[in-house]
Amino acid sequence: MNPSQKQQTDLFNTMLTIRRFEERLFEEFYAGSITGFVHSYIGEEAIAAGVMAHLKKEDRIVSHHRGHGHCIAKGADMKRMMAEIYGKKTGYCKGKGGSMHIADFSIGMLGADGIVGAGLPIATGAAMAAQLERKGKIAAVFFGDGACQEGEFHEALNLTSLWKLPLLFVCENNGYGVNTSVGESFAAKEITRVPEAFHIAHKTVDGNDVERVYQAAGEAVARLRKGDGPFFLECKTYRWHKHFLSDALPDLRPKKELEAWKKKCPVKAYEKKLLKRGVLTPKKIAAMNARIMDTVEEANKYALASPLPKPEDALQDIYSK
Repeated sequence: MNPSQKQQTDLFNTMLTIRRFEERLFEEFYAGSITGFVHSYIGEEAIAAGVMAHLKKEDRIVSHHRGHGHCIAKGADMKRMMAEIYGKKTGYCKGKGGSMHIADFSIGMLGADGIVGAGLPIATGAAMAAQLERKGKIAAVFFGDGACQEGEFHEALNLTSLWKLPLLFVCENNGYGVNTSVGESFAAKEITRVPEAFHIAHKTVDGNDVERVYQAAGEAVARLRKGDGPFFLECKTYRWHKHFLSDALPDLRPKKELEAWKKKCPVKAYEKKLLKRGVLTPKKIAAMNARIMDTVEEANKYALASPLPKPEDALQDIYSK
């Protein structure tokens, strides 16, 4: 399943939008404008773009702490995203969630989660709902290699396999849980051996090649919509920044390794492909980039101009006492 020229342009547009949004967050965070924790998605843009290209608005997804890319690719409003990250009242969660807890149920974004692996059981429930609704909807859950060491990972695999739930597992394997490599922390060595034990179909792809992700996700989603049960897609990639943005957190990953992965930049690599194919021209890319930069700037201005929540707002949206 190869993407059409329009789809290729859309994939690149999504990746570039995520990159520019994340770069602006990087600038604002280190300028002291944003407080709290920010986990950058730079380097992993191809996964969100390639997978989300096959999902419908009504399909539900669950993200993780590094979830801005998923939000953007699913169609979230960047103004409300930025406002939430700034902790402003106009944000998606009224400024109470911050960077790691953005949600928009109207587009099927059930939320990001700051707890490693916590999205897996939520997504399992979303997949069960889709199965019971019988409308051809599916669910997808994004998680990292670190989440594969959590108990709910095995529980989700077991239940989705038993009940043949339409859940797409998307493992964004960036090789590290904070500063510990997956090779030192995961006994099975190959992550796909685990879903295989639960009789779940799986595939491993280059997570920096958006078309490979797109093709594999397309095949997986087609299976899910037919009712063939869950699918596990492992995307091997690498994050460019530390686990979270902070001067206090050291980055213990080998510098040569990081530089080698930066040379495999998913955005730049796809730009070169599309230029060579004649799908895009330097002029079109420049215009696209300018439009995206304007949109990101508008989102940042919106966030800065938005009010902070009032103290009494802390008592709103409370569902238990």
